[in-house]
Amino acid sequence: MATIAFIGLGNMGGPMAGNLLKAGHAVRGFDLSEAACAAAKEAGATIAGSPGDAAKGAEVVVTMLPSGAHVRQVYTGEGGVIASAGPGSLFIDSSTIDVASARAVAEAATAAGHVMVDAPVSGGVGGAAAGTLTFMVGGSDAAFQRAEPFLQVMGKTIVHAGAAGAGQAAKICNNMILGISMIAVSEAFALAEKLGLDAQKLFDISSKSSGQCWSLTSYCPVPGPVPASPANRDYQPGFAAAMMLKDLKLAVEAGQTSGASLPLGAEAAQLYSLFCNAGNGGMDFSGIVTMLRGRSDADRPGRGLAGSSPVRHRSRKIGSRL
Repeated sequence: MATIAFIGLGNMGGPMAGNLLKAGHAVRGFDLSEAACAAAKEAGATIAGSPGDAAKGAEVVVTMLPSGAHVRQVYTGEGGVIASAGPGSLFIDSSTIDVASARAVAEAATAAGHVMVDAPVSGGVGGAAAGTLTFMVGGSDAAFQRAEPFLQVMGKTIVHAGAAGAGQAAKICNNMILGISMIAVSEAFALAEKLGLDAQKLFDISSKSSGQCWSLTSYCPVPGPVPASPANRDYQPGFAAAMMLKDLKLAVEAGQTSGASLPLGAEAAQLYSLFCNAGNGGMDFSGIVTMLRGRSDADRPGRGLAGSSPVRHRSRKIGSRL
């Protein structure tokens, strides 16, 4: 069993650290949130006073942080993880960040004699708690082999995507597909409603025909057809709209720097920006159907966009460009 530093004990990191504890590893955690630290301590972790303190004496350091700037600071800042960890430590960053930051931190870690992988996840809070996450891993073959046993404790599917940064590239590409497809599914249900087609009938047809996709069959954005979807829990988040917007922005930024054309990715980012700016960032991302219907749900007063003009206005603009 290993001593593992876990930095970032929030909605995702907390359950992930918990699964490492259940597997018998010793976890030394850190988070700026006192509540997150208290929950981790109750689960069996010890709490350190800083990221550097957590890394001292740990064989493995796992991070789950909000942004590339946070990852750079925690690893490369004064008294950070790279400077504090013992020689040859394994670093696993499961944050979702920009590819450039992932590669820069991995380069700094390697130069200091450590081993690092970027390993962002898919599967949401439920997957983190159940230990069924998908990890998309970037790093050398040797680094992947060393990290894999720890990732298997926290996840079900572990894929070596390529060299440093490839895990982040896979994550933002995957979530761009997810964001775009959720909008398409939501628009279809909004249209079906206007045309008098029952939502269950549309689901029964599309889920068995060419419209089938994960956003429809596993995460249907309207109540009823998929009982486990957030639509049946008042859109309480498994994956918040604000997080989807973050990932779409990362994809758009990557497209700009790499020269890739992302017309649908960019438009999806604009629509999620509208949705979040209307006060819905804490809703599940599938809740965007409430905006695309052109009204707020009756049982969610003040949460959606009141009126359909913003979406219709954007639709006219989209049409004028294509």
